Formats: sequence, structure tokens, C-alpha cells
Amino acid sequence: MPPIEIFLADEAATIEFGEDLALALKAGDCLALSGDLGAGKSTLARAFLRAMADDETLDVPSPTFTLVQAYDLRIPVAHFDLYRLADVSELDELGLDEALSDGICLVEWPEKALAGLPKDRLTLAFSHDGDGRTVRLSGNAAALERIARSLAIRAFLNHNDIAAARRRHLSGDASARAYERIEMADAPTKLLMDAARHKPGPILQDGKYYQQLAHIAEDVIPFVAVGAVLRRKGLHAPDIYAADLDAGILLIENLGSDGILDADGKPVADRYLESARLLAHLHATPPERDISVAGDFIHHIPDFDRTAMKIETQLLIDWFLPWKRGEPASETERADYASIWDGLIDLLQSSEKNLLLRDYHSPNIIWRQDRTGTDRIGIIDFQDAMIGPTAYDVASLTQDARVTIEPDLSAALLDGYIAARHAQGGFDEATFLRDWHLMSAQRNCKLVGIWVRLMQRDGKPGYMKHMPRTFSYLNVALQHPALAPLRDWCIKAGIIVTESPD
Repeated sequence: MPPIEIFLADEAATIEFGEDLALALKAGDCLALSGDLGAGKSTLARAFLRAMADDETLDVPSPTFTLVQAYDLRIPVAHFDLYRLADVSELDELGLDEALSDGICLVEWPEKALAGLPKDRLTLAFSHDGDGRTVRLSGNAAALERIARSLAIRAFLNHNDIAAARRRHLSGDASARAYERIEMADAPTKLLMDAARHKPGPILQDGKYYQQLAHIAEDVIPFVAVGAVLRRKGLHAPDIYAADLDAGILLIENLGSDGILDADGKPVADRYLESARLLAHLHATPPERDISVAGDFIHHIPDFDRTAMKIETQLLIDWFLPWKRGEPASETERADYASIWDGLIDLLQSSEKNLLLRDYHSPNIIWRQDRTGTDRIGIIDFQDAMIGPTAYDVASLTQDARVTIEPDLSAALLDGYIAARHAQGGFDEATFLRDWHLMSAQRNCKLVGIWVRLMQRDGKPGYMKHMPRTFSYLNVALQHPALAPLRDWCIKAGIIVTESPD
């Protein structure tokens, strides 16, 4: 990637650029700050650290005499000043390599020890340009791409008359999406969704890659479309204030930070019950399938079809089983597993189907205390919505992947949903309960593979803490008579031990 050059007109522009960098760099990045005295290196470093800390008052002393100052922030940062360095060998004593192993290094006066700095470092060179400064970023291509993305977001904000907004990291998730808080003087805080278009993966089947087979959203258009559908149904999805659909950048409503868990991370029963009632409301009317977005473009909500269901359940075979046993599944095991799922999916021909939000559980449900009824529920993360069995989202809520739902609460949620559906009339409870078990099994077979994939492929081992809960939920799903073939296969494969149903 070619170097990036920008002009910084004054100190305010330098501070803003430092904040933009704080949203782009990640652990392992080494940023060498090169320039004369008074060029702006310390101003930029201070802005970077305060943005990373989300603390405008953070004390950032010069490391001129200590040579290094460490900060335990969202990402650890070590701020080096090598002006007084006597010999490059002293870098080892300062702990540069250790700091880069799990954090970011900012290095002023890198010229004093170029031979000791990482070869894949970034260099930010300052030069005087009239009353301002020109900065030139060069080096590590991957980091330059992240910085270019951050600068594109800044340009998006400026284009939409949100200049001088303060950007702060909010969160990332198991996908490639990231979120920022956008703060402006005398205006409510908004959120920015950073969701660049998915890069195609390896071809797996029928000339398609995983996202296509599983109907995973590849850009922000489905989020825009499905959000509009939810709002038309009287539900609260975030309003969209500005959008660059091609770039995958959305400025959206901030629904708040209160969720359906208490301060200790435990489920709040009333909030979960209201979330279940919302699903009953959603399922009371037929789904929309073709939604107009951005003029003449039509987003078609796909079916949760056989291919999507099976490519997800295959994650158990492809990722979990080899991790657990230390060897891949045999061809016989793979064939039997696929055949069992074909039979289970055949049962869904008689299922009730509607809009399926796909990840309707605690991380994606916002509680709005000042509202009433289902309007107290704010819904986010629905871009992967499909048309499928109504039981799927009910299973997702009553068996929350991120928090343990005790059997009594799970039963209460099911009872609440079923009662609301009976009140609407024409509800087939027996078929729904069969589908609840089947969709629970499908979802949990997917999740056990995802947790391992996140650990092994994506370097996110924290999700493995959910594995015991996921198997507990799967155990419940396998107790329905319709799931007996899958239960027997799991026992034979040695991945679950379950008692026979009563």
C-alpha cells in the first residue's frame, strides 16, 4: 500500500489525527514518530493516549528521562522517547519486544535506534508546511489499510456535517464489525457502524463461499433493509442518520447501554419476558421479503434453507470434533451426520415460518426503561435475518448463548411466548415445540464449532468459556423424540453423554 500523506493545519487537527489513529492501531503495531523538535510528535502521542484511555484528563508525562512510560489501557500502550538512548542495545532493557507482544508502541526519536525497531513498523514523519504540518505514514501495509479506513470514517463524518466530532471505540464482536461512539457538543451521542464489505472466502460448495451458503450479510444493505421492516412493524431498530452503503459506514441511533442482564451479568426475568412477547408480536403478521433500499435496489430476505442449516451444523464436524478428539471425523461419521440433518430438516416442511432475526439474545437486546410494552426493547444486530422457523429466535432467547438461562426461566419464557401466540389464534403448539428443540440443536451444533473457530482461526479464545453452557443447552434439545437420531450420533461420536428422555 502506498504511503498516506495528510496536512495538519494546527494543533486541533493534530489532536484529531491522533484520535483517529487510536481507532486504527492494534496490539503488535509499532509507530515510529519522526520529526524535528516542535513538529507535533508529543501532541499527537498525548492525543492518541487520551483517546485510547477515553479520558481527556489523562496525565501523559514526557518519557524523555524515563525513556519509556507504560499505560494499561483498552490496548496496552508503551510510549518510548529515545532521544537520550546511548546505544541500541538498551532497547532490550526497556522491554520493546515485550510491549509489542500484547500492546502498541509509540516511539519518538526512532532515528536513535532504527536497527533495533521492528522491520514492519509504521513510520509517521512530520515536516513543517507553512503554519501547519504535513505528515507522511509509511511502512506496514496492514496497519496502513486500517489507518486509511479510519481516515475514511473521519471524511464520512465531515461530509455529513459532523466535523470535529469526538470518536471513541465502543465495541467489536465476533464478526469484523466495529462500533464507535460519536460525540458532539450539544447533541445526543450517536453510534457509528464500521462494516466494510466481507472479503470472499474459499469456495466450499456450488461455487460459493461460507457467507453465501449461510446467508451471512456481506455489506450493510441488509441492516438498513431489515431495520426498516422492524420499524414498520412497530418495533424499535436504530434510526439511520447517514449512510455510505458502498463503504459500509452507518451513523445510527444510540439506543442506550442498558441491556437485559443485571449488574452481575444475570438475566433480568421481566426483561427477558418482554423480549419473548416481542417475538410473539413479530410473528403475528406475515413477513416482508423484498425491501426497497436506496432507490431502486431491492434487498431480498433469503430463506433459512437446507444449505444454510447444514453449512452451519457442519461447524461441529469441521472445527469442534477435531479439536476435542485430536483427529478429524471419519467419512462415515460425516455421512451419517449429514444424513441425520437431512432428515431433521425434512421435518421443518410443516413449520410455521416468519422473519428470523438470527442472533436475538442478550448482547443484541437493549432495555429502554422509559418506554412501555415492546417499545422497551431495542433490537440491534439483525443484518443476517432470514425467513425461517419462528422457533429459531425463541430458542436463541430462551437458551442465550452468552449467559445461563436456568430451566425455570427458560420454561417461563416459552410459556409466555406460547400464551401470546395462542391469544392471536391458530397456533400449533406441538409443532412449535418440536421445532424449538430442532432449532436449538441446529443453533448449538453451530455454536460449538464457532467457539473453536474463533479461538483457532481468529485468535479470540475468550469465547471458549461459553462451551459448557452450549453443550448443556444441546443436551436439552436432544431430549425430544424427533432428535433421537442426532442424540445417538453424538453419544457414539463421544462428544456428548446424555441420558435417555423420560
